[in-house]
Order: sequence, then structure tokens, then C-alpha cells
Amino acid sequence: MASSKPIQKLTVALAGNPNSGKTTVFNGLTGARHRVANYPGVTVEKKEGHFRYRDYELNVVDLPGTYSLTAYSTEELVARHFIFEEHPDVVVDVLDASNIERNLYLATQLMEMQVPLVLAFNMSDVAESRGLRFDLKQMEKLLGARIVPMVASKRKGIDELLEAIVETATQEHTNVLTLHYGHEIEEELSKIENLLREHGEVFPEKYPIRWIALKLLEGDTEVRDWIKEAAVCEPVEASREHLKTVLGDNTDILIADRRYGFISGACQETIKDTVQSRHDTSDMIDAVLTNRYLGLPIFAVLMFAVFYSTFKVGKYPMGWLEWFFGWLGAVIYNSWPQDTLLAVRSLVVDGIIGGVGGVVIFLPNILMLFLGIAILEDTGYMARAAFVMDRIMHKIGLHGKSFIPMLIGFGCSVPAIMATRILENRRNRLATMLVIPLMSCGARIAIYTLFVAAFFPDYLQGPMMLLIYFVGIVLAIVCIQILRKTILKGETVPFVMELPPYRMPTLKGLSIHMWDRGWMYLKKAGTVILMISIVLWAAISYPKPAAERLTGLDELQQQSVALQFSVAGHVGKAIEPALKPLGFDWKIGTALIGASMAKEVFVSQLSIIYSLGDSEEGLEALQGHLQEDYTPLQGFCVMLFCLISAPCIATVAIMRRESGAWKWAAFQYFGLTALAYVITLVVYQTGRLFLG
Repeated sequence: MASSKPIQKLTVALAGNPNSGKTTVFNGLTGARHRVANYPGVTVEKKEGHFRYRDYELNVVDLPGTYSLTAYSTEELVARHFIFEEHPDVVVDVLDASNIERNLYLATQLMEMQVPLVLAFNMSDVAESRGLRFDLKQMEKLLGARIVPMVASKRKGIDELLEAIVETATQEHTNVLTLHYGHEIEEELSKIENLLREHGEVFPEKYPIRWIALKLLEGDTEVRDWIKEAAVCEPVEASREHLKTVLGDNTDILIADRRYGFISGACQETIKDTVQSRHDTSDMIDAVLTNRYLGLPIFAVLMFAVFYSTFKVGKYPMGWLEWFFGWLGAVIYNSWPQDTLLAVRSLVVDGIIGGVGGVVIFLPNILMLFLGIAILEDTGYMARAAFVMDRIMHKIGLHGKSFIPMLIGFGCSVPAIMATRILENRRNRLATMLVIPLMSCGARIAIYTLFVAAFFPDYLQGPMMLLIYFVGIVLAIVCIQILRKTILKGETVPFVMELPPYRMPTLKGLSIHMWDRGWMYLKKAGTVILMISIVLWAAISYPKPAAERLTGLDELQQQSVALQFSVAGHVGKAIEPALKPLGFDWKIGTALIGASMAKEVFVSQLSIIYSLGDSEEGLEALQGHLQEDYTPLQGFCVMLFCLISAPCIATVAIMRRESGAWKWAAFQYFGLTALAYVITLVVYQTGRLFLG
């Protein structure tokens, strides 16, 4: 009985590398039902076959064999023109499964063209004989395309390929995979995309904007010929030069490296039990750095080296800055006319120089930390660190890619929360955003450095810094596991962990990455912290006690009375009973209030408190005051509380924007504060039992 369904016509484009078996697949699909001609205007052979399959009439076009879809050859141009001009219902990319990484390069470019895609893994028998075993279901999720294993020479997989073609053609194409090219390239791509949106008339509408931007950045000659508008061309060239300067290579090479990094990551996660030897330098290094047993210890050693050098090398320029601000405060204090606007002198010396200077002196530590992280990032190691952490992250319900925003969180929570946009699963993204403040941002270095130097000998300072960072990571992992099993319960969506090739960082690139982040810290010191320091100085300085209250007291006693009589003193005294079980007094409490605006203000506040009446005291004297007033256990608990407790106001604001609801920002703010209180309470009270 004839089918009553109407015949549906489907156009299928067959793409693939030369020698991938594409012709064999084409012959297996079409048999003798094909004809040969040339593409219009070019002497490139065009094979086209028509046949009936179920209720579908298929027109299969065999595109020229090519390794990529750039504008370097006629074959490449013909292939991509056909895809964009003829809009085939499905593109089938035939790959040699025994040489999968090289063949997947063309597939990544087809993904970027946002076409309905089926991947035919031909020569699967050869791949299997070489010990390659594919996790096809996982690879399909990672690549966003159906995969059909085939041995076309034996007609194995032909029927399955036809099924996949029909299924892909008749379903809505929504699984569009976007490759991420790293912070610097993505930033320039975003600029070019915005320019193209402003000048939409300069390129054909049928081409995706991101694809056009990518091709312009690669220097694709055909696409560059389309764009004549100087307002687009000049910024594109500026972006290309900027990337070449910062990353040390031409943009087309950088982009190709990132594609191969994506491919390498996908293969690492989906090819199992291989006995195939891979001898290139990058793979040999990865064999050690991403080793199941050595990966984590190596990561720990490298991070310890970063923190140790941050502390040991940074202390010398810190000393220079400390001397400078001490000298500056003394000069202003001693040269100020006696009995003339003494309140203004106090504001300048104690409020501005004491407050802002107390934060700025930690800039060398910030720069050293960011330099260490920049070296690890620019060499390509940070991606390996995320890959190593992937095993742990999978166990707690996340992908290793969630570790990348967490690593950024060591610099600042604000860009780290924004970086969670690379996570497509909302539950994964929310869970990652909620715990990012547990990564010790650069602002906390000032607090850690102050207390570590005050309470611990030289040989323990590096380990203590590493310990506090490690505590944050462990807490983040525990919190994520709890969140993913309770309020954010759900399936984890897989991602490809891109493994970019190792590169020698450029001096200019390292300098830019280090200074950009250091400048954010310095700019905050000159704006937000300056404003808060002035407010806190006023809160500490006013109201003043009556003169008779100070009669008969020495200078230190007068300072103590004045502090307790001020607004800050009253607030600190009011919250002191709640903080006393943690080992904190009203001074620490007042500093914590300031730290809720910006973490660095904690040090600024203490500098203001202890510098009243003595403008020549610096960091060493502040550490001396802390040693007199607190124990090492209390010092550690202060660091612990500042690590875990409520994030700064800027983080709250970005959390609200990225999560889309105030409830998540409030949950993060109050939840972390409560967690900080409970953990610090347990640590302090337990420590007292053992230490007395």
C-alpha cells in the first residue's frame, strides 16, 4: 500500500577532510544514482546524488574535501559558500575516527557556522584496532551533534546515518555550541560584534554576526573584502594588533590553537582506554600535569610557590611603601601649624594617609599574586588545573569548568561571578556563583598579610597563607555539594574542558594582566576606600568626650576613652557581645562593619584606630598593637571570618544582576555570614580548649 504522506525533499551536504572516506560514504548513500559536474564559475568537481528514503527525497551534495573553511583555497570557499547560499537541511561531516583530533578541526568550524550537523565517524574499525574507545553519548552532548560510527567500505552504519540525517533535519536546531576563545580574544570579539550590529549593512544578513567577527579577527580575506566601512575595519585591525602584542602570535594562529584546545579537551573527556601514543610536547607534559595521581599534588605545589613568592618577594616593596607613607604622614603632621585646624590635620594624617595608605602598601602583594596567576594562565596551565579538578567537581555535581570562575575569584569576585556565563546549566551557574566569595580575592590579601606577619614566624607564613586559601576551596566544595543535593538539585550538563597548547608568556602580556588587576585594586583604594576611610575617621573621631573625662590620663588612655566615646566605639560596643564568643572585641567588630563595604577597609579601619595621636606609626607598629591585644588563635579566627563572611557590596550587586533575583544575593550575603559565625565560633572555642 502506497504511503499517503507527502514526499519531503531534504538537501544534505557531505563535508570532510581528504582521505576521510567521504567518497565511500557518498557512494554508499547514493549508489549509482549520482552525476558529476562543476560548481558554477569554478573548475571544482561537483558530485550530486538523488534517491528516495522512506517518505523523503534526499539530494546529497558531495562538497570538496577540505581541512578547514577559511578562504585559503577554492575548495574551502566553495564548501562554505554552498552551506550559506544553499542552506542544506543537514551537513554531514565525515571524519576519520582513527585520526579524530585532526579531523574534528573542520567540525568545530561547522559548529561555528551554526548549521544542523551530523558527524560520521568513519573507519571506526581502524580506530578500535588502535585501542581507541569513544564515549559517543558524552561526545554527542559535548559537540551538540549526532554521531554515527561507520565502516563505509563495508556499508556498516549507512542505515544509521540515514536515520540520523532525517532526525536532525526534522527536529528544531537549538543545540548551538559556542566555542570560548579565552578572555582576551572574547573581549575583542565582543567589540567587533557590537560594531557589526551598528553597521549591519556592511555584510550579508545570512551570515551569523559572531562568525563574521571571528573571520575578521582571523584575517579571512574574503570577509575582509566585504567590509569597506572604516569604522569597522580600523578597530578590527587594532584588535588584531592588540592580541598579537599581548598573546605573542598572529590571531589566526591563536584562534586555531583555541579550536585545537577545545578538541583536545573533548577527546580527553570522551576517549577511553587508548593505547595510541601521542608524542608531541604538549601531550607529554599533560601526561604528567594531568596525571590522576600527580595532578593534584603538582597543582598544590605550584599554588604554594605562588603564595610563598607573593609573601616573601612582596615584603620588600611593601617596606618601601610603608616608609613612604610614614614619612609623608610625619612631614604633614610636623609641618602643620600648631593650634590651626587640627581636625583637618587628623583627617589628612589619620583618615586619608592612615586609611588609604594602610591599604595601598599591600599593592606589591597584589601584583605578585596576579603575576603568578597570569604566568599559570598564559602558559596554559590553569586550564589543566581545571581539568585536574574536574574529577572532584564531577563528584559534587559540577563540571571542572566551574573551577575556572573560581580561579578568577582569587583576583576579584565580581568578574568571577560574571565568568559563570560560560556555564549553560542554570543550577550549575547558581551553585558556582553562590560559593565564589569563598575564593580569597585580592582584597583579602591585605588582611591575611597583616595578621600572618603579626602572629606567625617566617617559616609558617607561606603555609598559613596557603592554608587559608585551601580552607576557602574546601568550604566551597562542601557548600556546592550541599546545594546540588538540596535547593539546586538536578542533572549536571557536560562541557568540554578546553586544553589550549602550552605557550611561552610574553612580558607585555604578563605586565598587562598583572597591572590591569592591580589597577582595579589601586583605583578602589583611591575612590571607594578613600570615601569609606573618611566616613570611618569621622565615626571614630566624633563625638569627642568632654575635657574633664580626659584629665589625668596619659596619651594612650586618652585615645582609648576617645575611641569608646565615638560613634564607631558605640557601634562596636553594641555588637561586641555577639562577637565575643568568636574572640573578637569592639575594635575588630567596627573594622568588620567597614569590611562589608570593601574587604580592604578592614585594614584601613585598624590603621585609623591605632594611628590616632601618632602619625609616624606604620605597618610594623600596627602589627605590634595587634600582638599586644590579640593571640595567634584570635588572629587566625579574624582571617577565617573575613574569608567566609558576607561579600562586599559590589559582589552583592553583581550577584543580583547575574542571578536575576535579590533572593539569591540575600541568600549568599546572609548565608555566608551565618556560616562564618558558626565555623569561627567552633574553631575559636575548640582552640581555647587545647591552647588554654
